[in-house]
Amino acid sequence: MPWQKSSYCGEGESCVHVAESPDEVHITESADPSGAILTAAPADFGALLAVLKEETRQPAPIEVAFGDGDVVRLRAGAGGVVTTTRSRWDAFVLGVRAGEFDRFAG
Repeated sequence: MPWQKSSYCGEGESCVHVAESPDEVHITESADPSGAILTAAPADFGALLAVLKEETRQPAPIEVAFGDGDVVRLRAGAGGVVTTTRSRWDAFVLGVRAGEFDRFAG
């Protein structure tokens, strides 16, 4: 399964990555020591993209929580938690707003 990162993430840097399988979208952070991978339906990922593009204010099924300091946590349903940093998250959001991940949405 090939992983895609935002073009706003520097070459060789750790980043939020997205991949797809036939009926699911997978999200991970290349530097997350737990190796967690979130799995969501394409429609749920599409809802997250809509929120990040500020097309809707409805909450997305993929929860994004900003913790103390530089920590950002992603959670989908009863799955694990993917942890990233604010700068890596910001690079992902820039890629979302540029349409780089639209093909993963249902």
